[in-house]
Amino acid sequence: MKFFLFASLFAAASAFTAPSAPKSSMALHETKADLEKIASASNPIVKFYDPLSLADAEFWGDSNEATIGFLRHAEIKHGRVAMFAFVGYCVQSNVHWPWPMTTSG
Repeated sequence: MKFFLFASLFAAASAFTAPSAPKSSMALHETKADLEKIASASNPIVKFYDPLSLADAEFWGDSNEATIGFLRHAEIKHGRVAMFAFVGYCVQSNVHWPWPMTTSG
């Protein structure tokens, strides 16, 4: 009886363990040559477009690969903020309070 109780407790506790992270098959591309390759595959008409030459820059004394990684991270972060701001704009322009909004309180 004690064995079955222990086994059921163990089985219940194992349900709360975190699953193992799946292996990503996509490699990170962090050099300018890799960026050019991705750009030409994604948009064969424009190909690689970098008017400010940010792919050649080295910010804060880091390597070129670290700079490209930083710029990718910043682009994702600012894109998420912009999407959240757009949703906020849509909500605030379409949702109205049922009473008049006045400054008198």
